[in-house]
Amino acid sequence: MSYDVAVIGGDGIGPEIVAEAQRVLQAALKQYGKSAEFTSCLAGGAAIDAVGHPLPKETLAAAHKADAVLLGAVGGPQWDTVEPELRAEKAILGLRQSLELYANLRPIRVPAILAERSPLKAEKVTGVDILIVRELSGGIYYGERQEGAVQDGVEQAFDKESYSVPEIERITRFAFRAAKLRRNKVTSVDKANVLATSRLWRRTVEKLAATEPEIKVNHLYVDNCAMQLILAPKQFDVIVTNNLFGDILSDEAAVIAGSIGMLPSASIGSGTGLYEPIHGSAPDIAGRGLANPLGTILSAALLLRYSLKEEAAACLIEAAVDKVLEEGYGTIDLVQSGMTQVTTSEMGRLVERQIGKI
Repeated sequence: MSYDVAVIGGDGIGPEIVAEAQRVLQAALKQYGKSAEFTSCLAGGAAIDAVGHPLPKETLAAAHKADAVLLGAVGGPQWDTVEPELRAEKAILGLRQSLELYANLRPIRVPAILAERSPLKAEKVTGVDILIVRELSGGIYYGERQEGAVQDGVEQAFDKESYSVPEIERITRFAFRAAKLRRNKVTSVDKANVLATSRLWRRTVEKLAATEPEIKVNHLYVDNCAMQLILAPKQFDVIVTNNLFGDILSDEAAVIAGSIGMLPSASIGSGTGLYEPIHGSAPDIAGRGLANPLGTILSAALLLRYSLKEEAAACLIEAAVDKVLEEGYGTIDLVQSGMTQVTTSEMGRLVERQIGKI
């Protein structure tokens, strides 16, 4: 059995880290007599340079046809001055919208071997296991906007935040389903003391919570949640929140793990799933073998779990990553006293080799 995976290397370190994720994904499937066929696609700055648009029609077509999409990273300073509608990052928003992806999952786990890398005390973060469920298709990122308007000689801009009850119900139900597979606790994050959309969000979550008595649901304002993630991150199980707050909080939570290079993500909806690490394209280290591919490799594990329904292969990748770290190997962002520093490709090969041993 073979799966069709659309692969977007993108910009900066994207092609390097995606290559290692492909290697590991193929190795994991091979253990179960299966394989993947990879279709390379252009998006982001590379697509702007090649065809003048960050998300070519051919890429969208391949994404819709595929069983899943694996993405590296897009963007870089050389494309920051293009027209707003042609920015490299528009590729991500376009894919999410076209594929009707409404839930972004960002797991944050801190194994003991990496606890010392965290800016927080090791005892505070060892064993942290949080799943942030971010609403992905609504809110301020997709709302009406205006920039560059001049009124009475003053330049102005605005971005409109809007949510409907069905949008909030859909993401909340997703978070509840996820919690049932974990520790049955959901923290809903909003700014209901100020924002009308947040008051609607809280009322909707409370109504649904009343139908799920086995799940413990609590509410935090976004500023308090940001503080609690630093003060006591172990208190969290599943966090559900809107598009803007989820974007900010998940990047904050990523730092708890000691390196943003370790964190994967999955974007899921009614269409093909999209899987990518949460970090950027890091053009300053591109091509130098310094990039950490583990966030992308772990994104491939999520791809196996959620899109291909290959749970055993997903667990195999995650176990292999943990074992390589336990054996003391790390890229430059992870290495500490007593560890052996390896390159991007060496890390990929180590995980691939470990898969064959488990």
